Amino acid sequence: MQTFVHETRAARVVFGPGSRHQLIHELENLGMQRALVLTTPEQTGIGEQIAGILGERSAGVHGKAVMHVPLDVAREAIETARRLGADGCVAIGGGSTIGLAKAIALESSLPIIAMPTTYAGSEMTPLYGITDDGLKKTGRDWRVMPRSVIYDPELTLTLPVPLSMTSGMNAIAHAAEGLYGRDGNPVYRLMAEEGIRALASALPRLRETPSELEARSDAQYGAWLCGTVLGNVQMGVHHKLCHTLGGTFNLPHAEVHTVILPYALAYNALAAPQAMARIARALGSETAAAGLRALAAALGVPSSLRELGMPEQGLDRAADLVVETPYPNPRPIERGAIRELLQRAYEGTEPV
Repeated sequence: MQTFVHETRAARVVFGPGSRHQLIHELENLGMQRALVLTTPEQTGIGEQIAGILGERSAGVHGKAVMHVPLDVAREAIETARRLGADGCVAIGGGSTIGLAKAIALESSLPIIAMPTTYAGSEMTPLYGITDDGLKKTGRDWRVMPRSVIYDPELTLTLPVPLSMTSGMNAIAHAAEGLYGRDGNPVYRLMAEEGIRALASALPRLRETPSELEARSDAQYGAWLCGTVLGNVQMGVHHKLCHTLGGTFNLPHAEVHTVILPYALAYNALAAPQAMARIARALGSETAAAGLRALAAALGVPSSLRELGMPEQGLDRAADLVVETPYPNPRPIERGAIRELLQRAYEGTEPV
């Protein structure tokens, strides 16, 4: 057995259909009296429903969360929370909404209750990202970690099936990179493999029968495990590529993860054979990259950066940015190899 360090932080998870109705109890546990409800513009309706559950404990609904948390959007939300006298935030949505709550917490230390409607996993991490002047800056601070997470699969019923598929693939990416993270350990490797297995099983069922709560529950279970890995194990080249492409070219977050992951795993395959074997086993495939490509084909998700609107002339700049400030990775980040990876991902050709 290898030597390792395992550290856990207190995190309360409430899981199951209808668990949103325990929200008041969660507020009481945290001593919140006046919570600001955060959503995207598209989800203000569900935000109003949650505000209705809160009743007099609601400070209002702020429905302005957008992808990659632009700095001006974060500043407006911070000022809104201050003006309304909020002593906490309830974030209903995916990575964009929870990311906005984290921006508020980073500035004010207000506690967060997260109610995920996607499988992004941000709710289980102390990670944040804010985009300014075309560059997405990420960091880690335990002040932004949600204090309570309510996983209610009924809240995911409004998520369109195509977005459910890419959100699930995004979650798988967290676990896949966690399997070769330099600060990983046997506990998180178990969680990562089980998370990939759960999502790979749930997503095809969800696509076939979108109303099946069992499939949605299994997907949330997998997302919870994958998000926990993301929050505790350092990510590598895949996440660096996705943060660069998303923040600099404003590409959709989950879709970028979906496209890039097979290429990032192929890049690291020879440098992390044990991780690749675990991923392949979880997917029921001979290799990790092939298994992900097969799953992506079965789910009908995008397979190239071209489909996402990535400008081909931006590939050189993306490669430069990745190499400038690389994340720790089992294989060295080489500019030529990264540029080739991006070209293949742009065209959707086989990963090598």
